[in-house]
Amino acid sequence: MADNKDILTAEDVKELQPLYAAVISALKEVYDPEIPVNIYDLGLIYELTISKAREVSILMTFTAPNCPMADQVIAEVQEGVESVPGVTKCTIDLTFEPEWDRRMLSEEARVELGLDYEEDDYSKLND
Repeated sequence: MADNKDILTAEDVKELQPLYAAVISALKEVYDPEIPVNIYDLGLIYELTISKAREVSILMTFTAPNCPMADQVIAEVQEGVESVPGVTKCTIDLTFEPEWDRRMLSEEARVELGLDYEEDDYSKLND
């Protein structure tokens, strides 16, 4: 069980909201090398937490487990998040559970890729 010192109060959450928004902005600057959409709108970020000490923890995935650019993308995420003023540390963990699929795309990503909400239209990503 977590120590009480690790539990965020309502005041902590309110204070961290601008930092959370800044971290999301930094993540939106990192693009998938194969799909012209940022990793946040692609749905590759599964969890984003910020502690009282302003340490960011990210649980993320890739569109495919054998992504040849994984190391580069992780380095860009690390560098981008740690460059956000106020962030003291960034830890990134990879997971492939659940496996990423195109339904995880944000509305912005769907618009950018010219997709509507119909599953059949996701085939355009592979063209």
